[in-house]
Amino acid sequence: MGSAPSMLTQYDIEEVQEHCNNLFTQQEIVSLYKRFCHLDRNAKGFISADEFLSVPEFAMNPLSQRLLKMVDGLNFKDFVAFLSAFSTKSTVPQKIEIIFKVYDSDCNGKVTFSDIIHVLHDLTGSFMSDKQREEVLGQFLREAGYTRESYLLLDDFIKILDNPVLKMEVEVPDD
Repeated sequence: MGSAPSMLTQYDIEEVQEHCNNLFTQQEIVSLYKRFCHLDRNAKGFISADEFLSVPEFAMNPLSQRLLKMVDGLNFKDFVAFLSAFSTKSTVPQKIEIIFKVYDSDCNGKVTFSDIIHVLHDLTGSFMSDKQREEVLGQFLREAGYTRESYLLLDDFIKILDNPVLKMEVEVPDD
């Protein structure tokens, strides 16, 4: 698994499967490996920010710059582990952990009012004013039992977002 164009062995597949908590089948891992190799244009064994940005859906995502901080330089095992949060088999807390990391841009384990405002700005652009974003977020935090001065930890995010209608899933097509 050191160089991208090599083939995965059964051992590699099982190792990756274990690394991602068995959230992908072996067939899905092989399919993801093909996509990984396609993205890893220079066969370095990892995917750079520029290579991720070559995926139009990723480049157009308003959070792409935040996501790049999380995915730049991922090797195949870590690429699959990252994607496992989007698996239909992952738990809601696993999905929320990815959301938390998007908001926690300084990676200090805390999300502040300001962190959330920055993400909301990325998501809404000029469709909402700064004042509207602050009012909506302030109301949301008050209803959840927090204030503008609160900082949220991962457990707080899980408490707020653990909602049965939350869907964050992707399907890995079989090639």
